[in-house]
This record gives sequence, structure tokens and C-alpha cells, in this order.
Amino acid sequence: MRAELQFPVSRVDRLLREGCYAQRLSSSTPVFLTGVLEYLTANILELAGQEARNHHKMRITPEHVQRALVNNQHLSCLFEDITSPPAKGTPQLRKC
Repeated sequence: MRAELQFPVSRVDRLLREGCYAQRLSSSTPVFLTGVLEYLTANILELAGQEARNHHKMRITPEHVQRALVNNQHLSCLFEDITSPPAKGTPQLRKC
């Protein structure tokens, strides 16, 4: 049976095994995780596209993605602990 996913299941499988997240992995684990990642990505892009259209833009920007995450109750809860990068005009300090 094929999952018909666009994201690479083999890459997710490799990253799970190299990351030492569990001693054993079911063969369906990377397929399931890939499906979840693909679903979340499609959902976020759909919401960001709506944000872009609401602001009469043809391209999705990081700001549209951020607004989409903040405006969606479930996604904002999921991503609440993630910090966003500084704005374009904000200077960044170099680490030596």
C-alpha cells in the first residue's frame, strides 16, 4: 500500500533513526509522521494564502505565515513556544 505523500518518507525515516528518538520504530511511524507534517504544512500555507489575499498580495511572506499562526486557535496553541526571528530592519548581533 502506498501513502501517496509528497514529502519524502525515507528522509523522515532516516532523521528519526539518526536522531535516536526511540530504540525501535514501527515501519509505519515515518509514514504517519510524514502525513502529519504534510497536513500541517498544507493547512498553514492555506491560511497564509488567505492572509496574503486579504492584504491584496500575490505572494505569501513570512509575516502572512506568522499572522496565520497567531489568528488560528489550534495552530497558535501548537506553536506558542516558538520564537520568531527578528524583523527585517532589526540589527542582529554577531556571535564570535
